[in-house]
Amino acid sequence: MTIRTAFILMLASLATCAFAVTRGPATPTLSAEANDQRLVERGLGFAQRHCAACHAVESGGSPNPQAPPFEAVINQQGLSAETLKPWLRNSHDFPAMMNFAIDPEKIDELAAYMLTLKDPAYRPAIQ
Repeated sequence: MTIRTAFILMLASLATCAFAVTRGPATPTLSAEANDQRLVERGLGFAQRHCAACHAVESGGSPNPQAPPFEAVINQQGLSAETLKPWLRNSHDFPAMMNFAIDPEKIDELAAYMLTLKDPAYRPAIQ
């Protein structure tokens, strides 16, 4: 083996080691779709635990006739992903009536779930 060949092999070996060290161990990550699905599932769970006493959180009529079903809320004209989160932060700020606040860290989860109910063909129930 010539000195040049040995030198090239040594450089290749060092480069391989450096790449392995800087890259580190492979860590499993959730795909964006899986992460979104987890947000949706947590949002549905939150809604079932904290909202279902008044609102229909999946479909149908609400237990409290004065509380709109989630389908009716999310399908309001002009309500979008951008306007939903601020609306959720302030939607129950009438202490005499509801006195209910949603923890800020739960807003993303609840919004992710509610957005799954958006349907361009939605028509409100006849009152």
